[in-house]
Amino acid sequence: MLDVVGLPVVALTALLSAFLGSVAGSGGSTVLLPVLVLYFGIRDAVPIITIANLAANLSRVVINRKEIVLPVVGWFALGTVPTAVLGAYLFTITAPEILTRLLGAVLIAVVLWRRLRPMPPASRSALWFLPIGTVFGFLEGIMGSVGPLMAPFFLAFGLMKGAYIGTDALATVAMQTSKLAVFGGAQLLGARELTVGLTLVPFMIAGTLLGKKLVDRVSERAFAIIVEIMLVAAGLNFLIRG
Repeated sequence: MLDVVGLPVVALTALLSAFLGSVAGSGGSTVLLPVLVLYFGIRDAVPIITIANLAANLSRVVINRKEIVLPVVGWFALGTVPTAVLGAYLFTITAPEILTRLLGAVLIAVVLWRRLRPMPPASRSALWFLPIGTVFGFLEGIMGSVGPLMAPFFLAFGLMKGAYIGTDALATVAMQTSKLAVFGGAQLLGARELTVGLTLVPFMIAGTLLGKKLVDRVSERAFAIIVEIMLVAAGLNFLIRG
């Protein structure tokens, strides 16, 4: 369990991650996950962050419920549920050292993706979220932190601000509930993981509400640079130390 120093660090990071996710629409878990790995190890950190992120995404769904584009969520969920289950199962049987190095690679890839800013061709067909959900469901299942990689596809569909944040959040809920079902069956959701995950829930909800209030007032540029430096440092550390 967390000590006197660790609890405030993790709680404040959870608040920050939910704030970032509410302002930018994604990327919050990439901030929180490295801190959880340092305190709990990769095997416990992913179930914990899944619980915390599920609460944050559900709060985003409630806040932005009137702007959610349900056809996008439906097609995305149809593709993502089976592959998220597969990815989560592979997570349960893969060595922690491999998972930690994979996380390091993912964190660095997120920063490169943000810097390159790839944008898929614009499309107004919700059907294309079926293959998108299939790919990202697997990635989310085995590791998580794929929100920033998904963002360009939602933006290319024309979703902005509340519509993007709410639709992305509800689509992510489909992935996360599938993961939790597998983790529960594999006995990766013990008393400690549930306790820590639920402890972070109020901080995730508070960060989401704060981000919603400040979404039009916050400059993302300086904030993003600080976050990216932290992600690269954490990614290199995980890659090297495993």
